[in-house]
Amino acid sequence: MSGGFVTAWAMFTIVPAPRVDDFSRPACARAMRMIPLIGLCLGVLAAATAALVELLGGGRLLATAGALAVLAAANGCFHLDGLADTADGLGSRRPPEEALRIMKRSDIGPMGVVAIILVLVLEIAAAASPRLAGPRCLWALATMPMVGRTAAVLATRRGVPCAPTSSLGRLFADLMTPVAVVLDLAGVLVVSAAGGWLLFGARTGLAAVAACAFAWLVEALWQRHLLTRLGGMTGDTFGSLIELTGLGYLLVLALAV
Repeated sequence: MSGGFVTAWAMFTIVPAPRVDDFSRPACARAMRMIPLIGLCLGVLAAATAALVELLGGGRLLATAGALAVLAAANGCFHLDGLADTADGLGSRRPPEEALRIMKRSDIGPMGVVAIILVLVLEIAAAASPRLAGPRCLWALATMPMVGRTAAVLATRRGVPCAPTSSLGRLFADLMTPVAVVLDLAGVLVVSAAGGWLLFGARTGLAAVAACAFAWLVEALWQRHLLTRLGGMTGDTFGSLIELTGLGYLLVLALAV
């Protein structure tokens, strides 16, 4: 477990970590199983940031915005960059090969800018909603990155192809066994629902179950569209899946808790 965690930390965050030299398929599989735990660790960091801002009198909007900024900075904005590149590629309405070339460019187009703005605005508004007042906001911010990163687990399961031009996709495609996927999802569901139940009561725990279910529905529908449109997964599409899955989780909590 520790080796997989360290590998995942080194690969999926920019926070200093021990040097990792093994990027074989088995090592990547162990790392991918740890990615929801990485999300939980970063979520706790984001929640702590929000709590500090509120204690200093900054208010809930600034607190949630600061938490999301810390979360984005901790992973080098990789996921937001993937969301923007995916939006630019799909928004071009070009054939798959051309869309993939657009996604590999280093610049960002109007579709990408709009996608990032919309996702961040919706996340801030959801986390700052009246139904997530007080400690519930911190719990939601702590668990959201964990739930969002299950999208990467689902997108790398056996049978999901990678795009032919994606080096990162080839590294992780067709990687996760059905058993590993089920165990990861079950663990995330238990942590989210049990945490909500124990901290705030049965209604919040059930809302977490509904939020996870909706988030995974969003992941399934978006992944299906990506496969239909592009023919396979890339590193950029992983980022878009993580961002939209986490957003789906927050939106349900903001409406159902």
